[in-house]
Amino acid sequence: MSSLQEKAREALNSVNRIIIGKNDKTREILLAFLADGHIMLEDIPGVGKTTLALAFSKVLGLDCNRIQFTPDVMPSDLTGFSIYNKEQEKFVYMPGSVFCNLLLADEINRTSPKTQSALLEVMEERRVTAEGVTREVPKPFLVIATQNPFGSAGTQYLPDSQIDRFMISMTIGYPDFESELKMAKEIDGADKLEPLEQQLSREELIEIQKEIHKVYISDEMYEYILNMVTATRDNQNLSRAAGPRATIAMVKMCRAAAWFEGRGFVTPADALEQFPFAVRHRIYLSPAASANGLSKSEVIAEIAAAVKKPPMGKQ
Repeated sequence: MSSLQEKAREALNSVNRIIIGKNDKTREILLAFLADGHIMLEDIPGVGKTTLALAFSKVLGLDCNRIQFTPDVMPSDLTGFSIYNKEQEKFVYMPGSVFCNLLLADEINRTSPKTQSALLEVMEERRVTAEGVTREVPKPFLVIATQNPFGSAGTQYLPDSQIDRFMISMTIGYPDFESELKMAKEIDGADKLEPLEQQLSREELIEIQKEIHKVYISDEMYEYILNMVTATRDNQNLSRAAGPRATIAMVKMCRAAAWFEGRGFVTPADALEQFPFAVRHRIYLSPAASANGLSKSEVIAEIAAAVKKPPMGKQ
């Protein structure tokens, strides 16, 4: 195992000492960062999303900004704007909240479509255009966006094009009884993030992202990944299937998972692990499936189980 892999593991261990009882979710978030991807969290308030983002920013050495989306947030709050400086006798550009390494976009489905579109550009292009000038955001640039469950007061559906820009999605959910009990006992007024130490630098994170591209995927594994994604397009329980971006997300996340485990190649286990995270936000249940009480997780599990794995030795 390389020194970078050891540092990445220690970064995860550090976060897990702060975010109690969610080891599988924190691992997935780290993998998405290593794969240079954005993350969508659909959750109820108070489960530690802000703490999680701050913890990762600290152990990865990232500048972190948080913006609370409300109906009155404007695109310029994200992209920046110019104000007149009397001393300099000219307009001076003031960078918006996206000029950071890690942006926590809280309750993204409460703001206007125009503001959502401004975030979409920087997520996809890693640059913003404000007042006719295009500016690059710092590297790396990663987004953790949260949205309230559909149907919550003051929310609206995100456009499919924007949802598709997120590499993975998940729900953190409530902690289990033992984890929440431990959290309650550890309340002492101290800053729980203070003990965290930086484990990786921004330059090392960028180097890891380059290394991950070199992880080997056989032709049989490419076909297996594609078969899993295309199986969503023939499933009667889905009214909307996963598109090509899901395939791209699967490839990147599988490579990140293999790299993190110290392997130079992707296995079917990597694909099975990443499939739910890569397609969950890209599919919609059919009315019949919803009426029958099926969940996305159940449909995804059925699809994954039905796709034939590559023979041993061809992975």
